[in-house]
Amino acid sequence: MGTIDDRLAELSLVLPPPMVLPPGVVLPFAFVMVRGDRAVISGHGPQNADGTVAGPFGAVGDDLTIEQGYDAARLVGLSILGSLQRELGDLDRITGWVKALGMVRCGSSFTKHPAVINGFSDLILDIFGAEVGAHSRSAVGMSSLPFGIPVEIEAEVLIS
Repeated sequence: MGTIDDRLAELSLVLPPPMVLPPGVVLPFAFVMVRGDRAVISGHGPQNADGTVAGPFGAVGDDLTIEQGYDAARLVGLSILGSLQRELGDLDRITGWVKALGMVRCGSSFTKHPAVINGFSDLILDIFGAEVGAHSRSAVGMSSLPFGIPVEIEAEVLIS
């Protein structure tokens, strides 16, 4: 068991299994694409422990609180880590987090996107530490996201 696996256990965090898609949904792309020393992670949403899409659903600031959005962003982080573990075989292969793009479903007057996406960033920094976990980031608002999820995040990591 590697260092990151130990850290996940220490934090009592469990990574979800592969995404269980809603009936009729086909996603013809890779969740993680490895190219050389980089892994590019497609947009992920929050998952339940059984792999299904996690709620609550709706727009942050209208239907959901910032705290619920923050929690959803943490779940997205776990979803991303699950995909990375399946693709890489070992999360200790991650040598650096490069960039994250956080998308928040919200109304046009909502302005606290960074506070929501902090759920993802805080999780990554807590698991990987400041040296490996530090990343650049954007947090933007969207009028809708797939399946009614409140948060979607894509990212890129360096790997060995």
